[in-house]
Amino acid sequence: MRVEIDQDKCCGAGSCVLSAPEVFDQRESDGIVVLLEEEPGDELRDAVEEAAERCPAAAITVLEQ
Repeated sequence: MRVEIDQDKCCGAGSCVLSAPEVFDQRESDGIVVLLEEEPGDELRDAVEEAAERCPAAAITVLEQ
């Protein structure tokens, strides 16, 4: 699995961080998403997919490799 984010779409809601804090963080200055792990392990798949689904701005894309 590979994760991509679009910081231009991000509205800073933070739901991704709540779902998968090992993979996502937010910039302190404006709350925009920061990707911590581009290729998280399978043990984080459910959390990452939940983060993508919950993102109100659709700024997270999960790709299969």
